[in-house]
Amino acid sequence: MHDFDPGYGREPYASLVRRHPGDETYPSGDFRTEWGPVFHRGRLDGTAKVLVIGQDPAAHEAIARRILVGTAGRRIQGFLAKLGVTAGYTMVNTYLYSVYGQHGGNAHAHDQAIADYRNAWLDAVMADNDIHVVVALGSLADTAYQAWKSTSPHGTSYTGAYRHIIHPTYPDSAAASGTDRAQAMAKMLADWNAALDALAGAVPNPDTPTPLVRYGSDLTPADLAVIPEADLPPGLPAWMRSDEPWASRQGATPAEKRATILVRIPEDERPA
Repeated sequence: MHDFDPGYGREPYASLVRRHPGDETYPSGDFRTEWGPVFHRGRLDGTAKVLVIGQDPAAHEAIARRILVGTAGRRIQGFLAKLGVTAGYTMVNTYLYSVYGQHGGNAHAHDQAIADYRNAWLDAVMADNDIHVVVALGSLADTAYQAWKSTSPHGTSYTGAYRHIIHPTYPDSAAASGTDRAQAMAKMLADWNAALDALAGAVPNPDTPTPLVRYGSDLTPADLAVIPEADLPPGLPAWMRSDEPWASRQGATPAEKRATILVRIPEDERPA
């Protein structure tokens, strides 16, 4: 038996998907609109207790059609597991499309049309679920949350816990910019430990009650969690939930790299 995400047939999500914005709202110069929108990951059946706000879909997400399934997804899955949350969550991104270019995300952080559609998703999740905790991954997600919290009726009435944490891929992006990766990782995990301390006990009746185990100075295999099969569309192979990367942008020019995602099954996931 294989579990799967049944998709967007249920309201209010069906209507949100039908009226999703395109290039008129997300300019193609700053977003990879040609890969299509990626809407969410997690429960859309009214059982979510935690809402995670991410940033934008990357290469893995473009193929799997769900957000936060790559490196960032596996790390935040482990973060939620430390809170005892293994199923009762919904994840929505700040941006519906992958950001293209270094400044694309910041340039549109306050676009009203983008915020209006995102707020409709946040409102739907709040109205349909008993959300006790919201976690924002990175500064853009925090900006999105604060805009929703100050302008939407569902936002202004939300009284649950909130935490803005360092984005899960910060150590990797910091290392690519010349920062020592070990120091960046230790900084992120110290921030995540503070978040765990603040959020511990905020979720009533967690899926898997567990003693709180904080992070060390570096991630260990025990700190990561596999993306559940129930979070992905039916029929996706198990290696798409692997702890190893399997999708990357490739190309000799920016245009070719934008147009090309290489998908490669991890060696230890291939048939013998």
